[in-house]
Amino acid sequence: MTESMFALATFLLFTLGVAWVSSRLTSKAHDSGAAGYFMAGRGLTGWFICGSMLLTNLSAEQLVGLNGQSYADNLSSMAWESTAALATIMLAMFFLPRYLKGGFTTLPEYLESRYDATTRRIVSAMFIIGYTLVANPVALYLGALSLDEVFGIHAALGVGHDAMIWILVWVMGGVGAAYAVLGGLRAVAISDTINGVVLLIASLSVPILGLIALGDGSLSAGIDHLVINQPEKLNAVGDETSRIPFGTLFTGMVFANLFYWCTNQATIQRTLAAKDLAEGQKGVLLTGFVKILVPLVMLVPGVIAFHLIGDKLPKPDLAYPALIKLVMPWWLLGFFVAAFFGTVISHFNSIVNSTATLFAMDWHRAFRPKATDAELVRVGKWVGTGFAVISMIIAPLMLYAPDGIYLLIRRVTGFYNIPIIAIVLAGFFLPRVPGWSARLVLVLHVVLYGVLVIGFGIDKKTGINFVHIMGMMFALHAAILAFCGWRWPRKSRAGTIDFSMNSGEEQPAHLRPWRYARLTSVMLVCLLVSMYLTFSPIGFAVVGGPTPLYGVLMSAIWIAFVLYACFERRRQVRAGVSCLNGA
Repeated sequence: MTESMFALATFLLFTLGVAWVSSRLTSKAHDSGAAGYFMAGRGLTGWFICGSMLLTNLSAEQLVGLNGQSYADNLSSMAWESTAALATIMLAMFFLPRYLKGGFTTLPEYLESRYDATTRRIVSAMFIIGYTLVANPVALYLGALSLDEVFGIHAALGVGHDAMIWILVWVMGGVGAAYAVLGGLRAVAISDTINGVVLLIASLSVPILGLIALGDGSLSAGIDHLVINQPEKLNAVGDETSRIPFGTLFTGMVFANLFYWCTNQATIQRTLAAKDLAEGQKGVLLTGFVKILVPLVMLVPGVIAFHLIGDKLPKPDLAYPALIKLVMPWWLLGFFVAAFFGTVISHFNSIVNSTATLFAMDWHRAFRPKATDAELVRVGKWVGTGFAVISMIIAPLMLYAPDGIYLLIRRVTGFYNIPIIAIVLAGFFLPRVPGWSARLVLVLHVVLYGVLVIGFGIDKKTGINFVHIMGMMFALHAAILAFCGWRWPRKSRAGTIDFSMNSGEEQPAHLRPWRYARLTSVMLVCLLVSMYLTFSPIGFAVVGGPTPLYGVLMSAIWIAFVLYACFERRRQVRAGVSCLNGA
């Protein structure tokens, strides 16, 4: 009883503390109007952008789902997360400068400027439906499941398991909705950042404690056990029998990650609210660094759980909660659950805020162009509350999803992620593509994906991984758009924004890039390649440990990086001298 009361007190103290700090900092910012509520007055700095992007992305979906995948298979599912670093580079270096130049509030707003208003409405509706019916319910369900498994709440209170999931879903959903509805984007970003720091500390403790338990009290012995016994579980280079084959990194995975990090409203809204381009790039690239570390906290614990527990669990999604219950000391349990609770509500409130923004800006303002800021904020609050309630009703139904939640959500988001990234890229690179062809691709994809992948299960029947099929569909959509642009080019480009970007010194102050953006991007690529080499058959995923080739390749990568850093330094010095001479 004493331990339980201590854990409960820790949980409540931390949760209320985050709410108090978020409230204080939000009130000091004095945000006003629609820009203040939906876009934090366009004044977010790099740290808050990074924190909010991470907590919008890293939720129970990743903690539970990814560890479930590594428990059942190997580390090949890290492809969804670590390769996101490449997409963050694209966001920082290509997409974000153009979004900020256009002054957009939503991604569909860009599509209207490039195509037409109908395309904007279709994509906005896709986002709203996907967020409300899939993304938020999944996050709430996995959070409720994990909290109940860790604490054994339903048994302690004498409540049925399913009923307990309903209760926890509504508690977490209610708290998350309160942040989004009452505080707006700034309150969301601040709470996300605080919860993100705590989550990083708490989640890093899980594999460390797990390795100590695996090594009977010795961390080094635990690491040795992990590497020596069944090292194939550490393999991130999945073959064609793995759930995520390595080849998917170069097909559908590329475009799925580009969609999520470069065009997904719930993700990019924080960057659209950046104080300037430099701050936005700092936040985005820092996010890329944290994503590189994902295998350490969101996949390795699943492998540790396999070594400690074996294959006895009825569902892979139970691996992470079971590991926490096994290794977490009682005096840390309340702190960890508070961090986990904060992660779930941060993910939820971020998406609720983005859903409200999409409805207010893409729908309500379209039909009431003279709507005041007060009216837009009021509509956003009511709509955000309504969509949050719908998600909270759907979430407990996820109890009956087969094969783990993580792949389920990836399959369902396939309805809209590929066509959206296709038309966005076509908008930037194919200026002749007409608006009607974008609408054709959006509708065609929903039909094809629903019939072939969801209906007939073509991936399972042919043995072709569904991520490869997503890549094939992108190629089909790109071909259709290119053909339409060649055969029926749009007649007028009047009113279209010029998205060409000149050198940083020629841009307005708010569009000047961060001076270390290029160097940081190259470092991210080197870290990603190093991560894959480490968790591969030439690294630690082989009996006997790393091969000589591993050392050679790692040395070559980082020598090349040092040489590039020297080159980049000299380039910046020359650019500075040229600027002074010009002055």
